[in-house]
Amino acid sequence: MVQSVKSTPSTWCPGCGDFGTLASVRNAAKEVGIPPHEEVLVGGIGCSGGIHNFLDVNGIHALHGRLLAQAIGVKLANPKLTVIAAGGDGDGYAIGMGHFMHAFKKNVSILYIVMNNETYGLTKGQASPTSQLGFEGNVENPFDAILTALSIPAPNFIARTFSGDPRTMTQVFVEALKFNRENRGFAFVEDLSPCVTYNDTFKEWRQKVVDVAKLPGYDATDRKAMFRLCLETMDSGKIPIGVMHRPAPAVTTPNALELKLLPDLVGPAAADIGLAANLPAYQKLLKGAA
Repeated sequence: MVQSVKSTPSTWCPGCGDFGTLASVRNAAKEVGIPPHEEVLVGGIGCSGGIHNFLDVNGIHALHGRLLAQAIGVKLANPKLTVIAAGGDGDGYAIGMGHFMHAFKKNVSILYIVMNNETYGLTKGQASPTSQLGFEGNVENPFDAILTALSIPAPNFIARTFSGDPRTMTQVFVEALKFNRENRGFAFVEDLSPCVTYNDTFKEWRQKVVDVAKLPGYDATDRKAMFRLCLETMDSGKIPIGVMHRPAPAVTTPNALELKLLPDLVGPAAADIGLAANLPAYQKLLKGAA
């Protein structure tokens, strides 16, 4: 039987951008009406990866860079659950990059939130894959997750938010969770979440963020147009935020295995693994191995 657990006090630094994400996840789940016992939050490694400890939900601490694999496994095992994976830019875009890329193609109906602070905050502020040139000696151009997500031809929900605007973030999470619960596929939301201890970018990002929905030519159903709009915004020195891709329902195609499990909304978690039901199959395997 699935049971919810009680949250513990946060260990984050005062003012951490992750508090905005925490509040928005809690408020969005409440607005969508998700019972706590039906919500599973898979956390990554790093400061942000402890987010499930601070919510009254079922939580798992995943292996470093492997939270998407575990979150997708939870969803396929029991499609009744609303599954959220949440981690940081170091966890998701470095060791976890392989899983990140394939999650869009697999298109399983989970929400993936990446709290991007452009540094490895837990291990004292080293450069991460998204760090700007010059930060802690970084000599590489920063990785941009939104452009990467838009380049993968799959009907995913794609957005970017900013912890300085938790109200808008909550609205984006509400839309993403509804997208998941309608079994329409993978939802990815990157939250710009400053690390106030090692890379406090609150003031800088507040001046640079631009809601793409307010720009000429905005059409979240047109992947090519959004890629171009994001590039133009970045070339102007601004940071695009908002919903970048909102696929039309008619073109949404969830993962094939997920679709197979959906008709009666049971998955491998409900399978009968008792000896009596599976004995013929075991005997067949043993006979073949002899």
